[in-house]
Amino acid sequence: MKRQLGFTLIEVLIALAVIGIALAASVRATIVVSDGSMSLRRHLVGGWVAQNRINAYLASKDFPELGQHEGKTTQAGMEFFWREKVGALPNKSFRRVEVKVYPNEKSDHADAVLVGFIARIPP
Repeated sequence: MKRQLGFTLIEVLIALAVIGIALAASVRATIVVSDGSMSLRRHLVGGWVAQNRINAYLASKDFPELGQHEGKTTQAGMEFFWREKVGALPNKSFRRVEVKVYPNEKSDHADAVLVGFIARIPP
């Protein structure tokens, strides 16, 4: 009896199962990398929002009032909610400004936090 060349049905099914598992794992890895990339982008742009808040005081030479302020802004096509806390320092010519940037108003987890110091510039 002559032996036939080729694969048996079981060998083909096992090969397809291995390929299916490998493809599923690669799709999962792609999704995880994509989610991580979006999270990284959100944190990066949130940092820009915080820097813009501090730089607005510096550019306008405005000496901020003590207390808390909040607002919304759009940066790089994303909506952010920011809260800033302006505190006094022992030297009355300086203010400590802490800016926290959130993905929305109800979020407890900040995308970015930045602390800056603003000096009073004499006229």
